Amino acid sequence: MRWQGNRQSDNVEDVRDGDGPADGGRQGFSLGGRGLSLGTVVIALVASYFLGINPMTVLSLLGGGGGSLQGQSPTQVSQIPSPDGSASQHRPAQDQQTQFVATVLADTEDVWQELFRQAGSQYQNPKLRIFRGSTATACGQGQAAMGPFYCPSDRKVYIDLGFYDVLRDRLGAPGDFAQAYVIAHEVGHHVQNLLGTSAKMDAMRGKVSEVQYNALSVRLELQADCFAGVWANHAQQSRQIIEAGDIEEALNAATQIGDDTLQRKSQGQVVPESFTHGTSQQRVTWFKRGFDSGEIKQCNTFTKQPV
Repeated sequence: MRWQGNRQSDNVEDVRDGDGPADGGRQGFSLGGRGLSLGTVVIALVASYFLGINPMTVLSLLGGGGGSLQGQSPTQVSQIPSPDGSASQHRPAQDQQTQFVATVLADTEDVWQELFRQAGSQYQNPKLRIFRGSTATACGQGQAAMGPFYCPSDRKVYIDLGFYDVLRDRLGAPGDFAQAYVIAHEVGHHVQNLLGTSAKMDAMRGKVSEVQYNALSVRLELQADCFAGVWANHAQQSRQIIEAGDIEEALNAATQIGDDTLQRKSQGQVVPESFTHGTSQQRVTWFKRGFDSGEIKQCNTFTKQPV
């Protein structure tokens, strides 16, 4: 991905040096229904609605398929990958990883500002908070083990950069464009928030069955994937950021974080009724739809079959 030298966003908050407990917020957090405090359960429920990945599935993968997360030391938690795939210790705010995130965020700002302008509206930039371990959000306490997420109440994207280790090493999705796809997906949720889609979705809570709500959640997530594809299309047209193999990296990431793939890896079986974010095929299809068309109107997952 060609990102060096491009504009960096001023909307990045890096709180890694002053946020979260020393153990990375993971001490005492275990799976299997044991050792879960009420606060942790609330966090998991919030995560299931706002994240691009089922938090319990990610927790299971982080714990080696169902074990406790207590064994991770602060040193392990602070190791983050740089965009070229190498690992390094936690570094100052303006390290290469942070520059990469700020550049991708700036690119999403440029694309969505123009698309909203063309539609006669004004895009409001989200903030992106880089944290380590845990952080307070308007949607409740966020933890690194939850993966990247967007909180509509404060209009912020949250990410512990250690997630990129998980993406590369645990989920099998390496590459800088795979990392950019993750950010673009979460920004896609911000676009949904501005368009009122998220509020409509939230209004359905309690009015439909759990199975029906899960189905709506799938459509919401697939639309965020499609919006990520729309971003990639326009970023390429304007700035030629895509190199050979980049789209394949994004499609592989979409494949690896599909509900069916994650469930198969973590529990050995697939339970379609519990899907909240879509199958691998669905996520790939909708990202490609957005990328191939570059049109927001092609991302209406609520009227089209999710494949």
